[in-house]
Amino acid sequence: MKLIQESSKTKIVSNIVVAIVSFYGISQKQFDLGQPTLFNKVVTEVLAPVQEGLASSKKSFSSLWENYLSIVDTSKRNQILTKQISRLENDLTSMEEIRRENSRLKKLLNYSEELSHQKVLAQVVGWDSANEFKVIRLNKGSRHGIKTMAPVITDHGLVGYVYKTTDNYSDVLTILDQNNRVDVLVERTRTHGIVEGVFNFKCTLKYITKNEPVEVGDKLMTAGVGGIYPKGIKVGMVTDINKENFGMTQTIDVVPSVDFDKLEEVIVLIPTEGTVAEAAVPTADRQAGDRLSEETKK
Repeated sequence: MKLIQESSKTKIVSNIVVAIVSFYGISQKQFDLGQPTLFNKVVTEVLAPVQEGLASSKKSFSSLWENYLSIVDTSKRNQILTKQISRLENDLTSMEEIRRENSRLKKLLNYSEELSHQKVLAQVVGWDSANEFKVIRLNKGSRHGIKTMAPVITDHGLVGYVYKTTDNYSDVLTILDQNNRVDVLVERTRTHGIVEGVFNFKCTLKYITKNEPVEVGDKLMTAGVGGIYPKGIKVGMVTDINKENFGMTQTIDVVPSVDFDKLEEVIVLIPTEGTVAEAAVPTADRQAGDRLSEETKK
């Protein structure tokens, strides 16, 4: 029993001595800093460029991938911004159109303030292009208070009169039609005459004798006779005069005050009861209304 205890103590002491020697050896170890061998040099020279190339390729690929992701992200952002810009441009266009429309409507209302008639604001929604806009259609009708023979004007001047209505629409015989005869005054000389439509958006001033001093540039306005148009509405301007004919009157060309090619909004002047009688309407105008009504049905 005593021998066994001594053997165990001997083993413990031996193990302690071995551990101390090992730790001492590790602490005293020195790395070999001598010159590399020829083999080591060859291996280093061959493998180093390969390692360098791999590192460079990895770096380039990483940079290329980052650039690709950046381009894709930029492209998406550009698409979003392009859509936003397009939407904003459409909004600006709509706002500008509303501003222009409001400006036109304001001018119309201001122009018609002095007229005692009831007024209905309407938009032009159609025209007879085969007849050079001699007939236009409005988006307001009898349910809005519009009546036949009601004068139609803009802030620039006379358009014509309503010759036919439905519940929601009205057809206007413009002053460009030869059947719509307008009694006018030459503003400067107070000379009376009749304006009739001819062609190419022009009219003619008739029944002016040769001794009347009408000049190019003279302005014409409604005379207020005939039971349709109130007095003082602009009609047009004299653009050419020809006295070299065999009759007693002059041939006078007139350009309307209204630009029918750009006509968008108008004001319909509603006559009060008894202001316009059927008997006061020229026979030729009634016939024109019937004719155009038949053409519209076709």
